[in-house]
Amino acid sequence: MMTYTTVAHCGTDHSHWIKDLGFYDEELDTLEKRLLEIVKKNNGHEVMASVEHFQNQFVVQRNNIDELLHAVHEHDKAVAKDAQEHAGKMKTTELGQHSQLKEQVESFEKIFNDLRHEFNGFLSKWM
Repeated sequence: MMTYTTVAHCGTDHSHWIKDLGFYDEELDTLEKRLLEIVKKNNGHEVMASVEHFQNQFVVQRNNIDELLHAVHEHDKAVAKDAQEHAGKMKTTELGQHSQLKEQVESFEKIFNDLRHEFNGFLSKWM
């Protein structure tokens, strides 16, 4: 027998995640601008190796943001469809996917914040 639950918290989570991921995307723009400032002031071998490292990490994180946004939007659509078909409720099986998505967003945030911390150390050394 299929069991159902309320969808209210899912929509709230989705909105927060979309907003937060948008913030991280804008943050990447700022970090990339700072990286360009470093390149203009320093072009030694040691600096350029770190610059390439950060450029690569920024590309990876931008990709992660895009993939997470896509997953959040897809899950949001699935939950909305379920709610429409079942009088405002969703299958409890969707909760597992929701929890997994939550873990992915939280993991991304930790990685991003670690990268930002590493980058700030680099900035303080070379600015």
